[in-house]
Amino acid sequence: MLDLPEGVRHLPGFLSAEAQAALVEDVRKVVKAAPLYVPAMPRTGKEMSVRMTNCGSLGWVTDKERGYRYQPTHPISGEAWPSIPATLTTIWHEVADYPHPPEACLVNFYTSEARMGLHQDRDEADFNAPVVSVSLGDDCLFRVGPPKRSAKTVSFRLQSGDIVVLGGEGRLAFHGVDRVYPQTSTLLKNGGRVNLTLRRVTAP
Repeated sequence: MLDLPEGVRHLPGFLSAEAQAALVEDVRKVVKAAPLYVPAMPRTGKEMSVRMTNCGSLGWVTDKERGYRYQPTHPISGEAWPSIPATLTTIWHEVADYPHPPEACLVNFYTSEARMGLHQDRDEADFNAPVVSVSLGDDCLFRVGPPKRSAKTVSFRLQSGDIVVLGGEGRLAFHGVDRVYPQTSTLLKNGGRVNLTLRRVTAP
């Protein structure tokens, strides 16, 4: 039994194989409307190892010039983000324990070489709403710890169809992806991992 930080929930196998396949089709439609791009770190301009896009009324972006933020348009095309698929809003209502709908869904695509350093999701106005994370495709090694960088972290394997909820005391938990395990799933035709992160951005 995993000893997870307070407020962090792991829901293994939440999505059936059929639900995962249907969600991949939804993601493909999102990416067609809002193509994946390579984000850059604030100040340094160093490119991140993941490619990303968004759906929802707002999308999380980052670049050298303006840093971390939410905005209503794709940073490359200038077009409005596509809507969040109904399948994802249904998942939110099932697991979030929060009365208001998500406003953003960050779509991260990981190749086998991609990583995500320990970080907090703190660019939102209301921390009463959780962050709901959906894994699709190859397994990854996920690391999470309390909202204090120096605190001890725990690592565990996330598989396709798993959900992680960061809420309550765990809303500002530090978390990251240390590695992706290639060829552990056949869900994505060319391999890799997709992570969908649902967030409420503004205070209701």
